[in-house]
Amino acid sequence: MTIMSGRVAMVTGSTSGIGRVIALELARLGAVPVVVSIEGAKIPETLEELRAVAPAAEGFEADVSSQASVEAAMDQTLAKFGRLDILVNNAGITRDNLVMRMKDAEWDQVLAINLTSVFYMTRLALKPMLKARYGRIVNIASVVGLTGNPGQANYSASKAGVMGLTKSTAREVASRGITANCVAPGFIATAMTHRLNPKAQEAILSQIPMGEMGSPQDVANAVAFLASEEARYITGETLNVNGGMYMGF
Repeated sequence: MTIMSGRVAMVTGSTSGIGRVIALELARLGAVPVVVSIEGAKIPETLEELRAVAPAAEGFEADVSSQASVEAAMDQTLAKFGRLDILVNNAGITRDNLVMRMKDAEWDQVLAINLTSVFYMTRLALKPMLKARYGRIVNIASVVGLTGNPGQANYSASKAGVMGLTKSTAREVASRGITANCVAPGFIATAMTHRLNPKAQEAILSQIPMGEMGSPQDVANAVAFLASEEARYITGETLNVNGGMYMGF
């Protein structure tokens, strides 16, 4: 894969889990990662890890559901680097409940962080990208945005919305050298899935033809590809990383 030397790559929700692995993978490929996370206390340790690979790595605390907060993070990024080449919208939460029992706050919080934040970040990122006539936007969706999932109407709706937003963005900016794509992970081995009891894990694995959960690195590899020069002619697509759990056509 082409080295991303000098490319500035902002990754939201990147102080832990999949987002942190994505930031590290982009750093390994030569990009300068910019960590954006609400977990301010974790930013220094994340930067310590990233700077071992990318000395210029930077981080900013921000609530991605707040327009003012993400504007401040973007302004600081552009003030320091003068550019933004890659945006990875990874931040997300779950607030699971059945539709008939779901509280308004559970719906609103998930849509705000998982979908509205992607709109905020994309709108901000497009200004420097359009000026440079170059950009890579990669949004983290989910297999349940394609299939639905009991107890996750809010999460499924938010991730389906991310895919629709991505396609519209791709159509609007393709002529300016900017691509917009999604990566839709299936079940990935994270701290959350490790907490599941053996019966629940067995039920999940029975849905996956490959018979195993994916790793955060699997997702990071897909993101890195879509952010690379090799993917220059791919836009408006959703790359499924799910071991065959869902096969689109």
